[in-house]
Amino acid sequence: MGRLDKYNVELKGLTDANSTYNWTVDQEFFGIVEGQEVQRGKVNVDLKVTKASGVYHLNFSVNGTVIVTCDRCLDDMSLDIENTGELKVKLGPDFADDGDIVVVPEDKGIVNVAWYIYEFIALAIPIKHVHAPGKCNKGMMEKLDEHSAEEGDEGEIEDTGANDHRWDALNSLLDSDNE
Repeated sequence: MGRLDKYNVELKGLTDANSTYNWTVDQEFFGIVEGQEVQRGKVNVDLKVTKASGVYHLNFSVNGTVIVTCDRCLDDMSLDIENTGELKVKLGPDFADDGDIVVVPEDKGIVNVAWYIYEFIALAIPIKHVHAPGKCNKGMMEKLDEHSAEEGDEGEIEDTGANDHRWDALNSLLDSDNE
């Protein structure tokens, strides 16, 4: 038995028109899946499977907490997520994934939903993830402030008057060309 076999959904064996599955995924799951976005967390997954006109509709609902890296201070941060999504599956001669419908071999009639669960979790994570104001790593924020340009009221970067000596050699070339 594989490490992700508990996420197999046996389509041919479904006796009810509606079947439900529930899992809680955690560090073990994220370690096995080896995705880039999430390595830790605890997320509840609910799956409802319905069959209509030879197509199985797999409706996912994920909610829980994942640990991601703060974009500002690079410390880990806890992020609450919630997402829903649908996957359409039908039985056919060979496995195929054309984006809209996943085809699984009819002789097996099983679809493993582990990667789809991971994708629905990853899609729930906002593009920008930062700590709440005042919660970032104070040491990192001090370093960031030291090396950041100051912004004015309208968001424009203000010239602080400090001369960055790394540019002196290039500026002297520009000055000699203008003479």
